Amino acid sequence: MIDIEKFQHSDCIPDRQEIIELLSLKSPVDIERLRYSAEQLLLRLRGKEVYFRGLIEFSNVCSCDCYYCGIRGSNTDVFRYTLSKDQIVQSAAWCAQQGYGSIVLQSGERSDVAFADFVEQCIREIKDKTISRQIPEGLGITLSCGEQTAQVYQRWFDAGAHRYLLRIESSTPELFAALHPPVQKLQPRIEALRTLKKIGYMVGTGVMIGLPGQTIENLADDILFYRAIDADMIGMGPYIVHNATPLAHFKDEIAAQSEMIFKLSQKMIAVTRLTLKNVNIAASTALQAMKEDGRETGLTFGANVIMPQVTPVEVRKNYLLYEGKPCLDENAEQCRTCLALRVAAVGRTIAYNCWGDRG
Repeated sequence: MIDIEKFQHSDCIPDRQEIIELLSLKSPVDIERLRYSAEQLLLRLRGKEVYFRGLIEFSNVCSCDCYYCGIRGSNTDVFRYTLSKDQIVQSAAWCAQQGYGSIVLQSGERSDVAFADFVEQCIREIKDKTISRQIPEGLGITLSCGEQTAQVYQRWFDAGAHRYLLRIESSTPELFAALHPPVQKLQPRIEALRTLKKIGYMVGTGVMIGLPGQTIENLADDILFYRAIDADMIGMGPYIVHNATPLAHFKDEIAAQSEMIFKLSQKMIAVTRLTLKNVNIAASTALQAMKEDGRETGLTFGANVIMPQVTPVEVRKNYLLYEGKPCLDENAEQCRTCLALRVAAVGRTIAYNCWGDRG
């Protein structure tokens, strides 16, 4: 029997075989030992605080055509939108007023000049409008806008963004290839993460859990990949099918495995915590899409970040990466109240007016 508790120590890091064993745990007793160990490590390193990152999905225009994604470029049934700069800045200002220390500006992937200029303008105005006594440097800004040139990443960093989330969905080349058209390659995405790190960003990445053809060994390698690139934050969650995608034919198969995928997602959070120690890990919205208390359980398995929805309700239904996304009809205030109750339900507290970077 693997000694799970030893990984609570900062200097004890599981190797690949141990990660595989931890992800393969089946008995409720062993899974509870894993959960408890990850939670105890988190509480010792980071305390009980959960960081809110107000999520603004400011555009669903996308030039990529990922086989799993509901806003893929070739999905002509999606109503495309881009929020105005005023809408984005007003949403960010609302977050600052609520005491959120950070926001996430997320969009589909574009690499045109107009898009780069627009994002830079938004960053500068948000920083200018949210400087206060509580947050002297303005809101912390995480970008999730896909692959860009080093020059664009630098411009956005200089404007005031300091975190960047670029998910890879799988670090296994063969599995990545099965999820994307041939023009989209894994290696440029990895190089983008390295470029972001070199510029000075806090770098985040993540994968989907429960993909068709994915193995426990693949997921173990994903965790080792996080460690190899020295990721500062992790955003990952269960794979949920979108009906208007090429992977929709796996719908019944994925549905039949939903309980296993949910439990595996919990274990991924815990093992990532035990391996990366002081990293920030999000309790994803997709967990709540699978189970009503999904985000709460994510917190108990070692997550310490939640992203409340701030996207205007009138466009939110047009940013569906997967089916069954929750919180589509809740306004930002309702979402804030709901998540505050969820955090309190598991004995945690919200960290207000701070960026909450990796220590």
